Amino acid sequence: MEEGSTGALVPAVKADAKPFSVVSPLEAAEPSATEAVDTRISELDRDLMCPICMQLIKDAFLTSCGHSFCYMCIVTHLRNKNDCPCCRHHLTNSHLFPNFLLDKLLKKASSRQISKYASPVEQFRRALQQGCEVSVKEIDILASLLAEKKRKMKQEESERNMQILLEFLHCLRKQKVDELNEIQTDLQYIKEDITAVERHRTELLRARDRYTVKLRMLGDDPATKSWPSSIEKNSDGLSSGSRSMVGGLIAGSFQNKVDGKHQGSSHGPYIKDTLSGLDSQHFSQSGFNVMRKKRIHTLFNDLQDCYLLKRRQFANNLHIQDGRDTNFIYKEGYNAGLVDFQSVLSNFTRYSRLRVIAELKHRDPFHSANIVSSIEFDRDDELFATAGVSRCIKVFDFSSIMNEPADVHCPVVEMSTLSKLSCLSWNKFTKNHIASSDYEGIVTVWDVTTRQSVMEYEEHEKRAWSVDFSRTEPSMLVSGSDDCKVKVWCTKQEASVVNIDMKANICCVKYNPGSSYYVAVGSADHHIHYYDLRNTIQPVHVFGGHRKAVSYVKFFSTNELASASTDNTLRLWDVKESLPVRTFRGHTNEKNFVGLTVSVDYIACGSETNEAFVYHKEISKPVASHKFGSLELEDNDEDTGSYFISAVCWKSNSHTLLTANSRGTIKVLVMAA
Repeated sequence: MEEGSTGALVPAVKADAKPFSVVSPLEAAEPSATEAVDTRISELDRDLMCPICMQLIKDAFLTSCGHSFCYMCIVTHLRNKNDCPCCRHHLTNSHLFPNFLLDKLLKKASSRQISKYASPVEQFRRALQQGCEVSVKEIDILASLLAEKKRKMKQEESERNMQILLEFLHCLRKQKVDELNEIQTDLQYIKEDITAVERHRTELLRARDRYTVKLRMLGDDPATKSWPSSIEKNSDGLSSGSRSMVGGLIAGSFQNKVDGKHQGSSHGPYIKDTLSGLDSQHFSQSGFNVMRKKRIHTLFNDLQDCYLLKRRQFANNLHIQDGRDTNFIYKEGYNAGLVDFQSVLSNFTRYSRLRVIAELKHRDPFHSANIVSSIEFDRDDELFATAGVSRCIKVFDFSSIMNEPADVHCPVVEMSTLSKLSCLSWNKFTKNHIASSDYEGIVTVWDVTTRQSVMEYEEHEKRAWSVDFSRTEPSMLVSGSDDCKVKVWCTKQEASVVNIDMKANICCVKYNPGSSYYVAVGSADHHIHYYDLRNTIQPVHVFGGHRKAVSYVKFFSTNELASASTDNTLRLWDVKESLPVRTFRGHTNEKNFVGLTVSVDYIACGSETNEAFVYHKEISKPVASHKFGSLELEDNDEDTGSYFISAVCWKSNSHTLLTANSRGTIKVLVMAA
């Protein structure tokens, strides 16, 4: 699905015209005599100007009617017309006479102008050219004065250069001192945290040793020999009870685990098997730790920035609340900043790839186009719906997709539409209600149970790209369209209840999850407009930073907003402080809608390279990615490079991700080590 047309260009603001001002002689850079005269024509009497060329008269000639002109000007005029340019009196070349008096006055006027506005150097040069007598002694005095003036000017220039250099060095020293102080402060933070972590690690090692000793002692204790029989009896009782509840499925699995763990007549071999299992687990964990360390070194700079940011924020908060009874310091010297970063580091290094756990083909045999424009889980994550250019909403049972190994799964519900679909949104209160937007600008609310439309809104004049149900008010939904309008609807009314007119195409809309009053709007004008629906005259804030159209907006929380753009970036924003937080790069997105979804700590999006990417919200580079491989492509696919990921959706509070591409293939991915 290609991006909508771009918005109107912002007109360039023209600079205000500055009033003309005459440059003083001292500010002028020694103009020549002709330039001095030309720049000050306006100060001369109008009578000294030729009425034809409007310049100072050159070679003045007087006509029989009493008007003076430049000789070349009046001769050229008389070649075409035989009249005076001023009074229209009949005139020929025989009526022209030299005006010697005016020529003399013009020369004197020019000399006065030059003397008045020329620099001393220019005046001295003209005096020499006119044959002014100057003695050798006067020339020597003048030369010494010029040499002294030159030395003084060089000295002043050197002083200015030294002053500029000194100011630069002072600024540089201040900057480096600040950096040094910051580094020393950071080193102190690191030293404190190393001490706290080493102390806590030592206690963990001691506790592990104590548990190991206890296990070995239990393995040598004769009193534990009677454990297996009692465990088996309890296991049999539990298994029979479980079979009566769930038909034996879970109990059988549990019995197999118990039987496998408790074979033998004594508890000693069981303890030894447990210890050997711990050893093998230790080796596998060692390999896993090596991989985690490699990931740390790969993105060390990003992790360093994350650690220092959180550590400094904690120190600032502690300084602000200094003197109060705070709980910032955790057990064993841990602080909130270190605990927060440890969580980020643990989550970031735990996963390195996306593993496919299920796949289905969404292709419609009656439509050549199979782009999945939107994919969304319902309120309880039991069902998910897909929609796209095939003009059909399909609802699938997620558990059946996971448990039934088949390439082609039949939807549990299927609803046909008259137009291509662009977006879906489940109602988070009414489980069976889902809204859709289509290429005709129609916003429809469907009842999945009856497979019928509940409401249809047709006020948009062009393609509607996005629709979203409010998380706090189940009857409210918002939509955005290529007609540059945002409309808010109520399922209890047939017409829109709020209208916002904007200057560019609307690509996406999203309610703030904590309020039914605040809406984020992504636009083709490269900005995100954050509106309070109670006052839509102007947005609360406009977030700028993207260089192309904003294709998706999603809320992490009431204060955190993620956005995607066709400038190949994702961005994270602090809605409360109206500030940018982080920019994410790694995927490719220049023209298509490739999907965006957020979880507790992770952002996922598609790419025009037919890959799905996952980012941790604290790290600007991808955590994991998965490419839809060539094995799923048929031999008759000629342009395989044109496929792209078109929709993504996280399963709530999990690491399971639904992804769909422009060929109609849907994969269930899970984050793995």
